[in-house]
Amino acid sequence: MLLTALGLAFVLEGLPYFLWAERMPKVLLMLAQRKSSSLRQLGLSAIILGVLIVFLAKSL
Repeated sequence: MLLTALGLAFVLEGLPYFLWAERMPKVLLMLAQRKSSSLRQLGLSAIILGVLIVFLAKSL
């Protein structure tokens, strides 16, 4: 199950680079210019959303 989750994470991480390859350098530049605290808030939000999705999927 862990390998499945890891594989899915790689697929989801790779999708934006494949689908929007031309836009990704601008997005990455924009992220590089943000404050660390802003990036941490974004990361924490993503973690919370991910945990909620896993919890909902398990309860179905």
